[in-house]
Formats: sequence, C-alpha cells, structure tokens
Amino acid sequence: MPAYPDDLDLDARYAAARDIALAAAALGMDYYRRRDSLTVVHKGGDMQDLVSVADRAVEDYIRQELGRRFPEDGLLGEEGGPQDLGARCLWVIDPIDGTTCFLNGLHNWCVSIGLMVDGRPWLGAIADPNHGELFHGCRGRGAFCNDTPLRVSAATHVSQGVTAVGTNHRLDSGPFLTFLQGLLAESGMFLRTGSGALMTAYVAAGRLIGYHETHFKSWDCTAALVLVEEAGGLANDFFRDDGLLRGNPFLVAAPGVYRQLEALIGPTLHQPIPE
Repeated sequence: MPAYPDDLDLDARYAAARDIALAAAALGMDYYRRRDSLTVVHKGGDMQDLVSVADRAVEDYIRQELGRRFPEDGLLGEEGGPQDLGARCLWVIDPIDGTTCFLNGLHNWCVSIGLMVDGRPWLGAIADPNHGELFHGCRGRGAFCNDTPLRVSAATHVSQGVTAVGTNHRLDSGPFLTFLQGLLAESGMFLRTGSGALMTAYVAAGRLIGYHETHFKSWDCTAALVLVEEAGGLANDFFRDDGLLRGNPFLVAAPGVYRQLEALIGPTLHQPIPE
C-alpha cells in the first residue's frame, strides 16, 4: 500500500468530487427531461458510441469547476481529451456514462468523477440522479452509497448472484460468447445495464457479484475502482499497458467468485486490446 499523500489536500478534493458530481448530475437531468430535442452524433461513425449536447455541456461544467478549484491538477475526460497528464493529481471523468440509455429514456446513466494520485485511483464519486444515489469513496476511508457503507457480496459461487457483462462490438465476439456459455453452464445469471460505472459501483455495493467488460475505458471505471477496493472486492490490473489512455479488459468481483470468473473469461483478460 503506497504512503498516504499527506502533502495534498485530499479532503478538499474528495468533497469537491461529491459536490461537483451531484451538481453535474442535476444539470444532466435537465437535459434528460428534454432529451428528444438534443443533437446526437455517432463518434467515429460507431453506432455503439454516441455523444450528445448534454455530454459536452456536463463535461464542460465539470472541467470548469475542477479547473477553478484545483488549477494545478490534470484532467482526462471522455469528450474533451487529456490535459496535463503528467500532473500528480489527475481527474478522470465521464460526464454521462450510459449515453445510449440516457437518450432512450432509460434510468441507467450517471456522472462519474475519479481522481488518480501518483498514478493510482484514489477517490471517486458517481452520481445517479434517477435513483437519488451518490456512490463515493476514498482510499483508506471506505466506500458509501449516500451515507451507507458499502460491502461486496459474500457469494462463493457464480450461481449465488448476478454478474454484469459488457462487450465492445469492434472486438471478436468469440471469447465473450464462450465466457457467457461458461457462466450459464455454472447456473450463473447476467445482465447489462448500459452504464459501466454504475455496474462497477453495484459490485462494491454487493448488488452484483462481479462485472466483466471485454474493453473498458479509464473514464468508465477510475472512480468506481476505488469503491470496489474499499468495499473489499478484487480487480484485475486495468491500468497496465497504458490502460489509462487505451483501455483494457476489465474484471471486478467479490473475493469468493473472482477466481472463478477469471477462469471463465480465460487468457483474454490479461492480453492487450488489439490496435
């Protein structure tokens, strides 16, 4: 465990992450209520990757607030790209995680704000305005949903709960389908909600026993990874091989099922994403 960075005002950053996530989620809700009038584009022509005016407006707000309060910090956002990646404190944000759900009137989206310190996820806040939930945590201080402490599931077999799954349509679907077949063969159940940050937070909360994504991006999981670790869960080495910018395969789970899920996924969990 790395030394606690006492020379940084992490209390102020933790409070800011929570406050800004809640305010950004309220702004997102304003757009959500009038979503039928929003301009939407497909990023890179990818039908799976949507961005709306709301995504950009919410990210602009988060960037402005973080920049005003912590001008020395770096920032990596899904829509606006990187800013000062070499900074000791690096904010990693997803303004609306679950844009497709957002645009289709489904309540499975959130605002995710995470902070990396010295290259390691340190604190995070995930605001879900549809359900009135703020998931938040800080390394060494625990993880919470609003004021309730989080703890991962006590399951010891994949048949004892629900596993979240997700995949990128640009990848070969074979390994993912093999994983699903193996999960079903073990009497496991699975779901896909459309918001990776929320599914990861649900693992921390014990609502899901695990979550596997074939290709995840850092803005989807930086905040939530802190929650899983503080709640007693396990995670793969997501940030290896430039995972911060390129992304990687992803697995978080309760300790009692992590190795079983890892075995069902197979070697692709530890292999780099193809260029």
